[in-house]
Amino acid sequence: MSSNTQNTPKENSYWKRNLKVLWFSTFVTGIGFSMITPFMPLYINTLGNFTKSQLVIWNGIAFSATFLVMAIASPIWGKIADRRGRKLMLIRAALGMSIVIFLQSLVTAPWQLVALRALQGVFSGFVSNASTLIASTAPRSESGKALGTLNTGVISGTLLGPLVGGVIAQYFGYRIPFMITGGLLFTAFVLTVIFIKEDFKPVPKGQEATTKDIFKTLKNPNLVLAMLVTTMIIQISNNSINPIISLYVRQLMHGSDKVTLIAGFVAALPGIANIIAAPRFGALGDRIGTGKILIGGLIFAVLVYIPQAFVNNIWQLAILRFLVGVSDACLVPQVQTLLAKNTDAQYTGRIFGYNQSFQAVGNVCGPLLGSYVSSAFSYSTVFLTTSGLALINFFWVFNHLHSKKAKK
Repeated sequence: MSSNTQNTPKENSYWKRNLKVLWFSTFVTGIGFSMITPFMPLYINTLGNFTKSQLVIWNGIAFSATFLVMAIASPIWGKIADRRGRKLMLIRAALGMSIVIFLQSLVTAPWQLVALRALQGVFSGFVSNASTLIASTAPRSESGKALGTLNTGVISGTLLGPLVGGVIAQYFGYRIPFMITGGLLFTAFVLTVIFIKEDFKPVPKGQEATTKDIFKTLKNPNLVLAMLVTTMIIQISNNSINPIISLYVRQLMHGSDKVTLIAGFVAALPGIANIIAAPRFGALGDRIGTGKILIGGLIFAVLVYIPQAFVNNIWQLAILRFLVGVSDACLVPQVQTLLAKNTDAQYTGRIFGYNQSFQAVGNVCGPLLGSYVSSAFSYSTVFLTTSGLALINFFWVFNHLHSKKAKK
C-alpha cells in the first residue's frame, strides 16, 4: 500500500471506526497496566521475606525487564507488521499480553514474576501498533488530530487505573487486578478481531526491505532519526520525575497525613491536561504545521520544568504539573505524526517499531536518572536536569525540522 492511497476516500472510509475501537481498546489497556504498577513492590513483598534493599532490587528488575525486552522485540514486530499487517500485530499483542498478565496473578516467587514481565515485553506493542494502524490508514490531512485523539485513550486509562487498582487490591488482594487486566486485554483482542479493518497488501517473505533500504527511501532520514531520539528524550524527561514526585510532595507538605491522596492528585494532573489538549493541538498542527506545535511544546516544557524546582507550596507544584501535561500534548502525538508524514505507508510499522524501542529505552533510563540525581543532589535538581534535557531536545528538533525535505 503506497502512501498515495492514504487520501483515497473509498479506501479510508473505515478509519474513523478503527479510531473509535482502538481508542476504547487503548483505554482499557491503559487501565490494565496502570492498575498494576503502583502496588508492584507490595505484591513482590508477599512472595517472600525481603530486606528493603532486596525489595527495591526485585521491583526494579521486574519493572525494567518488560521495557528492556520491548526495546529488542519492537523492531522485529515492526518488520513483521510491514509484511503481514498491523491488525495481526494488534491481535498478537492483545492476546499474548492477556495470557501473560493473567499468569502473573499465579506466581509464587519473584523470579517467576520477572520471567513473565520479560515475556510481557515480547508480546507488548498494542498501543504502538494501534498508532501505526491509524497513522497508515487515516488521511494525512487528519493524521495529527487522529493520533492526538488516540493518545487520549491510553492516557485516560492510565489515569483511572491506579484508582481502580488501589480499590480492588485493598478489598480483594493484589492478585485480582492482574486477573482483571488479563480480562480487559482479552476484550481488546475480541474487539480488534471483530471490528478492526485494514486493507493490507502483504510483502512476500524475503522481499521486505532492510533497515538500510528503508532509510534510503525516506525523503528526510535525518528528521526521522531525530524524531526517534526525541521520543527517547521525552520519555526520559517524563519518567525522571516519577521516582521522586511523591517524596517531593511529602517534603512540600511537611509530613501531612494527606500526602498519599495529594501525591496521587498531583501525579494525575499532567494526564488530565493531556486528555484535554492533545486532540486540539493535533488538529492545530494539521492546520499550521506539526513541527511548529512540537517546537512550541519543547520551549514550553523548559519553561514549566524550571520553576518546579523552586516552588514553596503544593498548589504551585500542582499548577505547574498541569502545565506539564499541556506541553506533553504537544510532544508525543506530534512526533508520531511527523514520523507518519515522513515515512511511506508500507514502512510505517517498522518505523513505529523503532520508535517504541527508543520509547522503551527512555522508560528504563528516566527513573534511573531521577533516582541518581535526587540521591546525589536533591529533588529540585531533578526538575532542573529535566528542563536541561528539554532544552537539548529543542535545539535537536529545531535543527532537523529546518530541513527543506521535512514534511511538517
